[in-house]
Amino acid sequence: MTVKELEPKRVFEIFDEITKVPRPSKKEEKIRQYLIDFAKKNNIECKTDKIGNVLMTKPATPGHENAPKVILQGHMDMVCESNDKSFDFENNPITTIVDGEWVRANGTTLGADNGIGVAASLAILTDPDLVHGPISALFTVDEETGLTGAYNIGDGMLDGDILLNLDSEDDAEIFVGCAGGVDTTCTFTYNRSFAPKDFTYFKIDISKGQGGHSGGDIHLGRANANKLLARFLFDLSRKHEVSISEIDGGNLRNAIPRAAHAIVGVHTSNKEKVRVALNNFIADVENEYKGVEPTLEISMESVDVPEFCVDSDTTRNLILSLYCAPHGVISMSRDLEGLVETSTNLASVKMTGNNEIVVTTSQRSSVESRKWDIANQVEAVFTLAGAKVSHGDGYPGWQPNLNSPIMKIASEAYKELFGITPAIKAIHAGLECGLFLEKYPHLDMVSFGPTLRDVHSPAERMHIPAVKRFYEQLKLTLEKVADIKK
Repeated sequence: MTVKELEPKRVFEIFDEITKVPRPSKKEEKIRQYLIDFAKKNNIECKTDKIGNVLMTKPATPGHENAPKVILQGHMDMVCESNDKSFDFENNPITTIVDGEWVRANGTTLGADNGIGVAASLAILTDPDLVHGPISALFTVDEETGLTGAYNIGDGMLDGDILLNLDSEDDAEIFVGCAGGVDTTCTFTYNRSFAPKDFTYFKIDISKGQGGHSGGDIHLGRANANKLLARFLFDLSRKHEVSISEIDGGNLRNAIPRAAHAIVGVHTSNKEKVRVALNNFIADVENEYKGVEPTLEISMESVDVPEFCVDSDTTRNLILSLYCAPHGVISMSRDLEGLVETSTNLASVKMTGNNEIVVTTSQRSSVESRKWDIANQVEAVFTLAGAKVSHGDGYPGWQPNLNSPIMKIASEAYKELFGITPAIKAIHAGLECGLFLEKYPHLDMVSFGPTLRDVHSPAERMHIPAVKRFYEQLKLTLEKVADIKK
C-alpha cells in the first residue's frame, strides 16, 4: 500500500503531494508555489506577505458567519537529515514507505513535521461536507531554523479569534504551553600551522546515532556525537600531544547531533596507544548507552598527512570547551510532572573557509530567567576558552492558560469521539504560538497533532491510526466552534 491510499484519504493524498515538493528551511520557494497553485486550483482566497508566509481563507458555512474565526496554523519547512550525505533535499522528493502502522522515509527525515499539519489544513479547506465558521489557514516559513515567518508575520495575516497550531507530535494530548529558546554561537579564530611530519594522522568518526529533536527528545539521554568526540579528544590530549586538522559535527541547532568526526595527529611513536585508547573508549560507550544507541558506530582509520593543522593553543581551548560545555537536561519543571524545564544542545561544530571554527548551541526553558542563565553559562565556558560569543534574539515561551475555552472544546471533541480525555500538557520544544501570543494577546490557542516519533532524524515516522484520530478531532472541534455565537 502507498501513502496516498491510506485513510483519511484526502489528508494522505495531500501529504503524499507535499513529500514530493522540496522544502528545506529558508528555501521554501517550491512549497510556497505548491500552496499558491493549490489555492488557485480549488478557488480558495490566498495571499502572501513580504517574508513569504501564505494565508488561505474560507468563508463560513451559511448560517455560521457569526462564529469565532479559527486560524489553522502550520509551517512549510522541514528538517533535512539523511543517512546519505549526498541526498539533495533542494531537488529530490522524499521517498515514503508504509511500514505496518507507520509511515517513514527511506533514509531521510519524513517531513511529517509539519507536513501532516499542512496537509490536514488543506484537507479542511477542501472538505465540502464540513460545517464550520470562518476559517483561515496560515503556513509560515523557516520555523525550524529561526521562526522567521512567525517573527515577521505580515499585517492582517493573523485575523482571527482562535488559533489551532497543528505542529504537535502526540495523539491524545493537547498542548497549551511551550518553552522559549535562544541560540548561542561561539566562534574560534585559529592560525594555520604546518602539520608535523613525524605525526601519524587518523580520522576518528562517530556516526549513526539516534539523534532526534533537541526539545522533544532531549530527556531520552541519547548520545551527542559532538560530546563523545570531545570526550575522546580530551582523554587523548591528556596523554599525548594532539594536532587537529579537521573537525565537523552535527548540523541543525534543533537536532541532537548524530554524527561527528575529526582528523587528528599524534606522534608516530604513540599511534598504537591511540588505537588501544579508542577500543577502550568504544567499550565504555557501548556499556553506557546500552539499549539507547543500538546503531551508534565509532571507528578510526589512518589518513595522509594533512596540509595544515589548527594552532596548538586553539586546539587545546577547543577540546577543553567542547568537553566541559553543558548539554542535555538542566532542570525539570516543578509545575508539570515529567516536563523538562531547561535544557541545552551542543548542536554543531563547523570549520569555515576563513580560519574559523563555529560552535552552535541552543538553549530552551519554560522559565525566561533560566533560559538566559543556561545561555550565559554556555557563554562563560567558551569565553574562557577564547571564543567570540553571541546570542540570537531568542523566542518567547507560551504560558499555559488552563482556562482556555478552545482547550476545553478540543478536549471534549476527542473524548466524544474516542472515549478518552486527552492529557493537557506543555511541551519543551518551541512552537510559534509564543510569538503569535506576544503580538496578538487576544488569541485563544491550543496545539495538537498525530503521533510522530524520532522527528529531526532519518528515523522519523508517523503513526497512521493517530492521523485519522487527529483529523477527526480537528473536524469536530471546528464544528463545535461553528455553533458558538460571538
